Amino acid sequence: KSRETAKPAADSSPKLVAAEHQDEAASKKNPCVKAAKEHNIPKDLNKVLENKVMETVLDLFYVKLSVVEMTCSGDTDSEGIVSQSVSSHSDLIPGIYEGGLKIWECTFDLMDYFSEAEIEFTNKTVLDLGCGAGLLGIVALRGEAARVHFQDYNSTVIDEITLPNVVANCTSCSGKDRKASKPPSKRPKNAEGSPDVLNRCRFFSGEWSQVSQLLLNSNKPCSKYDIILTSETIYNPDYYSALHDTLAQLLDRNGHVYLASKVHYFGVGGGIYLFEKFIEEKNVFRTSMVKTIDQGLQRCIMEIAFKNSC
Repeated sequence: KSRETAKPAADSSPKLVAAEHQDEAASKKNPCVKAAKEHNIPKDLNKVLENKVMETVLDLFYVKLSVVEMTCSGDTDSEGIVSQSVSSHSDLIPGIYEGGLKIWECTFDLMDYFSEAEIEFTNKTVLDLGCGAGLLGIVALRGEAARVHFQDYNSTVIDEITLPNVVANCTSCSGKDRKASKPPSKRPKNAEGSPDVLNRCRFFSGEWSQVSQLLLNSNKPCSKYDIILTSETIYNPDYYSALHDTLAQLLDRNGHVYLASKVHYFGVGGGIYLFEKFIEEKNVFRTSMVKTIDQGLQRCIMEIAFKNSC
């Protein structure tokens, strides 16, 4: 499968298609506080892949969204985000659904940058923030990261998209031993192989500040992250404060954030330079624009680190 087939929203920025959702966004100046939850990895990994049809992009498996839209209902979509997204033809419904069902364009920009800049994940602790499909975290796992945690706003996204993708990519083979050839574009019949890879993973849903508190107050030890990866999460300026605080609370003192974004999100109002200005005003982090992509809507990759860090 070509790379483009995995980018259902590649030529458009996240937007609210239904007018009533635009009105709702304008009236809500504060992000919705959605309780945090940790998602356990089922013992029977084949259950995770049940009813899932997998496609491939580059050499990664990902769940076919159209099948999820047809099969996900009732208890498997307790938030109702799949039905609401389909019925409203909306990529985003603020406070309800935050876009995690789709693989957005900048995810691939960031994956390309990992290779170009030779970003080293070996033995690092990594957070895929606003993970959606989880492809960034999966790349970190294949790069021999010591731990990778995945977070998305919606629990349905974690259960029906992220976790199946991680299982499909990390149980057939692991890390640097994986063959370079592309896997077949079909449903994996069995989840076999390297469950030890999954032992390095944790999965969380909920609003950023709530997830931060869950991690920091958890009985399980959780050190700060060496690397935080995030793509297309700064489309709404109302969320900037929560995102900034989350990065400040969870990033290791000498850690790095790699953030990919469009220059501007039409209809929503956010963008890379607006967030850069927000960071400058907070005076906690230093930023660097490490790559600009001019094809289509202009996009950037920003590296963020604490001031006076190594």
